[in-house]
Amino acid sequence: MRWRYILNVVGILTLFLGLTMFFPLLVAFYYRDDSIYSILISIGITIFSGILLHFMFKGEKVENLSKREGMAIVTFGWSSACLFGALPFYIGGEFGSFVNALFESVSGFTTTGSSILTNIEGVSMGLLFWRSLIQWFGGMGIIVLSIAILPFLGVGGMQLYKAEVPSPVPDKLKPRIRDTAMVLWKVYALFSLAEIIFLMLGGMNLYDALCHTFTTMPTGGFSTKNASIAHYDSVYLDFVVFFFMLAAGINFSLHYQMLRGKPLAFWKDSECRVFLGAVVVLILVVTFNIFGSVYQSLGQAFRYSSFQVMSIITTTGYATADYEQWPAMSRLILLLCMFTGASAGSTGGGIKWLRIMLYFKYCYRELFALLHPHAVTHIKIAGKSVPEDVMRSVMGFLALYLGLFCLCSVALAGLGVDFVTSFSAVAATLGNIGPGLGAVGPVENFANIPVLGKWLLIWCMLLGRLEIFTVIILLVPEFWRR
Repeated sequence: MRWRYILNVVGILTLFLGLTMFFPLLVAFYYRDDSIYSILISIGITIFSGILLHFMFKGEKVENLSKREGMAIVTFGWSSACLFGALPFYIGGEFGSFVNALFESVSGFTTTGSSILTNIEGVSMGLLFWRSLIQWFGGMGIIVLSIAILPFLGVGGMQLYKAEVPSPVPDKLKPRIRDTAMVLWKVYALFSLAEIIFLMLGGMNLYDALCHTFTTMPTGGFSTKNASIAHYDSVYLDFVVFFFMLAAGINFSLHYQMLRGKPLAFWKDSECRVFLGAVVVLILVVTFNIFGSVYQSLGQAFRYSSFQVMSIITTTGYATADYEQWPAMSRLILLLCMFTGASAGSTGGGIKWLRIMLYFKYCYRELFALLHPHAVTHIKIAGKSVPEDVMRSVMGFLALYLGLFCLCSVALAGLGVDFVTSFSAVAATLGNIGPGLGAVGPVENFANIPVLGKWLLIWCMLLGRLEIFTVIILLVPEFWRR
């Protein structure tokens, strides 16, 4: 492990983060709110720390990054971003204790959307803009952004890309990894620009349109309103947000192919077909479950069920209804959606539908082997055999995901949190969803979770965003050996 190089890169990433804080500073100056000084102080601390790290550890040249070094840079890079990103919240004093500020920052960068704020509209506009902006950066990934714009990461970039991109098999769209990262960010920015325009056409002002776009495309879910998207009570805005949540939940490499004139790429991709099919079925089931019991109009039932299913399955976490009041069947479906997540290669969290498909194919292969023990079979996706190392990684991920979910749920319950809240809070943070059930439901927040519980959920959010392996590998003793 070449720690000098690792810390040098983390320093440059920290410096870059400090420069991005000038955006909320401009917003604070424009609205003349109370966050100007807290953001200015945060900029100074962050930039100084980044420069200090860079110059203290500069000098070591690296030809190739190992997997361990790539994982270390990603994990420490994200941890640094979350730590320094919390400074405006903490110095401003509107988020209370440091753990609350850190919780909000980690929730932002990991695009979880869980919040400790009890009165969002009472927070200064500069800090709310920073809260949204860090979700936008976190969506496609700070590391991927850095690979795209910082030439020094051109060498060994694939190790960083593989460690950061939330997908079992990262799509390399271009021969050079830096070009791949740039393509992804261009698609991401193009969709973001389109959503801003459509939201403003629906009556949102520029500030709210920016903030909601910055939290829709990364499937983050932070809103500038206490009631989330329900504040606007607009069918048009519901549809616009629904569409862009769906777009964000689909593999971005498919969007790239569509923009290159290949619209059938969505249909040809087996994961995309399964994901869209599951979304349609779940929306219809929930619609008919809440029709008559909660909503007397079929149109209303369809409107609210479709939005909530899309919001949860893409791990966005916006709310237009209090689904805590829905029948048990609908609540259970939404809880299961917290585990499935969206497509691989999207900005969504959760297990991902590609892994779920591979899991069922693996189970079928084992059943087939019982009947035909001498047959040689291969698991295939889109007509191509899946390598055994990928299958091993998928099965290991599923085992770790469910094991950590159970362990963290028990630990949270041990801190005095009730069963439903513990269960759903861990599911919501590990899957980067946002709201859960019980005391952390769609009209509640995480403010009343014990301090140790917040630290636990902070860890869960990082685990979920970095696909578990990247973080958990640091706990393996062999990782630190030469």
